[in-house]
Amino acid sequence: MNTSDLIQPSHLQRRAVIYVRQSSPSQVINHQESKRLQYALKDRALERGWQKRDTLVIDRDLGLTGSTAVDRPGFQELVSLVSLGQVGIVFAYDATRLARNCTDWYQLLDLCSLRQCLVGDQDGIYDPATPNGRLILGLKGMIAELELHTIRTRLRAGVISKAERGELAIALPTGLVRLESGQVVKDPNREVQDRITLVFRTLLAQKSLAKVMRLFRDQQLKVPRRDKWGDIHWKQTTTCALGDIVHNPAYAGAFVWGRSRWVKSPKTGRQQQVLLPREQWRVCLHDRFPAYISWQEFESIEAMLRDNYAEYKRHRTRGVPREGKALLQGIAYCGECGHKMGVQYKRKTLYLCTFFRVHDCSGPPCQRLPADLVDEQVMHWFFEALSVAEIDLSARVLVEGDHIHAQALAARRQEVERLQYQARLADRQFQRSDPDNRLVTAELERRWEEALRACQEAENRLREEEAHAPCLAIPADLLEQLKNIGPHVSELWHQKLFKTSQKKALLRTLIDKVILHRVTTDRVCIRVVWRGGQTTTTELRIPVHGFTRLTDRKQIVETIVDLARAGKSDEQIAAVLTANGHRAPRNQEMNARMVRRLRLTKRVSRYRLNDRPLRPGYLTLIQIAEKLDVSYSRIYRYIFEGKLQAQKDPSAKCYLFPDKPVTLAQFRQLLDGEIPKLCF
Repeated sequence: MNTSDLIQPSHLQRRAVIYVRQSSPSQVINHQESKRLQYALKDRALERGWQKRDTLVIDRDLGLTGSTAVDRPGFQELVSLVSLGQVGIVFAYDATRLARNCTDWYQLLDLCSLRQCLVGDQDGIYDPATPNGRLILGLKGMIAELELHTIRTRLRAGVISKAERGELAIALPTGLVRLESGQVVKDPNREVQDRITLVFRTLLAQKSLAKVMRLFRDQQLKVPRRDKWGDIHWKQTTTCALGDIVHNPAYAGAFVWGRSRWVKSPKTGRQQQVLLPREQWRVCLHDRFPAYISWQEFESIEAMLRDNYAEYKRHRTRGVPREGKALLQGIAYCGECGHKMGVQYKRKTLYLCTFFRVHDCSGPPCQRLPADLVDEQVMHWFFEALSVAEIDLSARVLVEGDHIHAQALAARRQEVERLQYQARLADRQFQRSDPDNRLVTAELERRWEEALRACQEAENRLREEEAHAPCLAIPADLLEQLKNIGPHVSELWHQKLFKTSQKKALLRTLIDKVILHRVTTDRVCIRVVWRGGQTTTTELRIPVHGFTRLTDRKQIVETIVDLARAGKSDEQIAAVLTANGHRAPRNQEMNARMVRRLRLTKRVSRYRLNDRPLRPGYLTLIQIAEKLDVSYSRIYRYIFEGKLQAQKDPSAKCYLFPDKPVTLAQFRQLLDGEIPKLCF
């Protein structure tokens, strides 16, 4: 029976909508009484005069938060029905069920006021079109929003307080378990412990996650992973799985909370989780868990992995050493713009800076420098700086590698032990089964056979690895010899005892970065920044294309002309140029052929006018060209074209002409075009 003056016949002719919502799935399961009270609003609608067929229950938002209207299909359906004028009243247990956001709440009130729709809750019925009704409903909406903020603040304050004490029960990674008392200990499975330790030790030796992944796959070693129920499963090694292990500070014994933050994506508008840098972590407490590695090792691993990542931004990292020929890959920087230089292996190895070309899509590279000469100079400095301490460090690294291989063999033995136990367990299960129940015994027999097969394969791999186990440690006598050779380390370097990636890693132990700046067309300034901040700088000649790109070309030509006119031979001139530090375009020593070519471009004969002639009373073509002050090639072209007919002297093996004034006069007439042909 209708007892409210606000309910009019026009309202009863439309629907009564009962909106039901609970904020989370746990509330839907555990808070059954709240759900019953909301569904009981249907009886209240019947008491107010609506027919049963005109009542509609919208409960599609069970388990969804009311802080936003996004992804709430039930609320959107309610708004659609109100907008179409099909709803006479909206029943909700209180305002918090409809919305905990004033923006959504007032939009709903505006629609209800426009379509003359009432709003009812446990306290009464209100008309949003009247000032009193809108005032009361507005206050209820504001209180609902404030209540949500208060609840969140109170709950988060409790979580933060517990996290700051290190008592918050956060999810633990594989290898750590929490006892019923709350104490965190290492997983009792020794194979799990040793495999996680092996991951960290191998990474410290290999310096790259990808190398660790390839090593584990080559040796067919798996990593333990925990499913959502907490059970351990041995999975194929992947870079992602290794990254989850090595980036987790819990393995270093640290309790960390607040490593990420939820932010709204500017592209999709959805909430996404973003990892925060270490200085922005909310809580970081050391020595709270049993550690697999020390905190110093964890920090060194983080720095190493950041350095391995080839980040192409203003402050770039060096990247992991690779097998390419260029030894300065990742540590060579452009002296023009300051960005990291890339490597090109097309035809020949080059260092080139293409930062602005890539980002601006225009313009040539800043610099393009040959890698071989630069690498040779840097290696020379490196060998000078190499000391006995570095040899000791290399020996310790090899010993650590031998220790890691021993750990890998131990992990293989543990795997065999685990598979043997699984095979024995499958055997016991098969023996205890009823032979007549073939549906069960057939499956148990299949599992037993698979366990035996896996155990046999693991045992075969173990025997093979034990038979071919290498010894990586340097013998004591050889180590003593390495300490004594000192300056001869470069000889070992060139004997191809190391891979290219190992050479690069060895260079990085002393060198922080190398700055290359092409100061002229044929000279590059090399500045090596050593670990600790000291620098070494020099200028190096590099090959160019042609004599025109040499900065000292003018001095070379002047020297050639002066020495040629002084009667020096081409071989003697080349020796003088080399002694003075001049080089050819390809950075090799000057030779007689190069001197002759430059000398002829300046029309300088290698014979002086007062040289003794090859035959008394005769002149050569060069001597005639000098007397007439013309190019030697011009006269020689006349012979090729037939305008000058002459034959080479058999004994002198060159063209000879009478040393008479008439001869020079006839040549002058031929050059001036007064006569078409000249014959001797």
